[in-house]
Amino acid sequence: MAILLQNIKSLLQVRTNEIRKVSGEDMKRLPTIENAFLLIEDDTIVDFGRMEDIGDLEGDQTIDCSGKIVMPTWCDSHTHIVYAGNREQEFVDRINGLSYEEIASRGGGILNSAKQLRDTSEDELYAQSIVRIKEVMSLGTGAIEIKSGYGLTLKSEVKMLRVINRIKQDFPLKVKSTFLGAHALPEEFKNNKTGYVDTIINDMLPIIAEEGLAQFVDVFCEKGYFTVQDTDRILKAAKQYELIPKIHVNQFNAIGGVEVGVKHNALTVDHLEILEESDLLALKDKSQTIPVALPSCSFYLGIPYTPARRIIDSGLALALASDYNPGSSPSGNMNFVVSTACIKMKMTPEEAINAATINGAYAMGIENQYGSISKGKKANLIITKEIPSYSYLPYSFGSNYIDRVIINGQAIK
Repeated sequence: MAILLQNIKSLLQVRTNEIRKVSGEDMKRLPTIENAFLLIEDDTIVDFGRMEDIGDLEGDQTIDCSGKIVMPTWCDSHTHIVYAGNREQEFVDRINGLSYEEIASRGGGILNSAKQLRDTSEDELYAQSIVRIKEVMSLGTGAIEIKSGYGLTLKSEVKMLRVINRIKQDFPLKVKSTFLGAHALPEEFKNNKTGYVDTIINDMLPIIAEEGLAQFVDVFCEKGYFTVQDTDRILKAAKQYELIPKIHVNQFNAIGGVEVGVKHNALTVDHLEILEESDLLALKDKSQTIPVALPSCSFYLGIPYTPARRIIDSGLALALASDYNPGSSPSGNMNFVVSTACIKMKMTPEEAINAATINGAYAMGIENQYGSISKGKKANLIITKEIPSYSYLPYSFGSNYIDRVIINGQAIK
């Protein structure tokens, strides 16, 4: 089926297929065609240009986009969207003065989610998770990375990863899965971290690799969780299974996580709310590793925001993601992420949109098919309502100005 979008006010993020990500000063540029058309055939972008050059192009369906902006769907490269239950009581605890670390030390946080998940069947976990998947699709997310990490046992980690793969099979958005067994120490290993790291390496990784349940591996490299040495061991072991690192670093403390990520050729280093000059130098030395900022988490926890200006002004690329999870970012609204990046991290609208589309796709290793308006890429599109400009999207942070979402050439209801 051919769909023709015509009279598009502004067609954003028009790129050649050779552009994998944008860095530094280039992030300030958002290639745009005014008064444009775009032709979709089945699930693929096949043509686009100015309306004056449309010629005799026709589609089986024509959509008039007068006054509207068309752009790629969001690529959310860091989520924990598969989880059981919620942690609303911890929300109240924080209001009453407890910190994230204090809640965790009392058995809350990740361990709370792990307990709920272990008591939830795979079918029920799937049913809860797809409600959230449908919501983020309606908000413009067309590609998503999903982590395990609330299982903390082989059985429960495998259960999570199987649910992620069911989502991958049942929904049109692009899904990439990440094994995050090293998310926290389970109760049974609270005095034996080495034993748990051994379990991840010797018991979990072989099964997950054998069943093809993940493409990436992650570690929460942070004080009170997993050290640089623990992270190094896990990433070294994961390499033999061809799992690509995407790791949590520098959320509360800078302990050398960026450097160990770079050492293991991590695709991404995520969080970076705390950033040392040595971290920037390490990233400059390994340009294929992209930093990922998670501003919704900073907003929700009241912690510092990733210093986007330092990262971008140093010539590096930056991606934005939602960190959708039940404890520190219970929202997958990438429109809010983009707005918050502009308001709190001083990113320009162009930088934020680049970070949430083409750079987000790079942060999942899918930039050859997603993240920009390019011939041959997947037809994953946001069509806005009538708005003055693309800057109006982050400006109007409390309103939903998405008119419709197209994923793989199909309108999402």
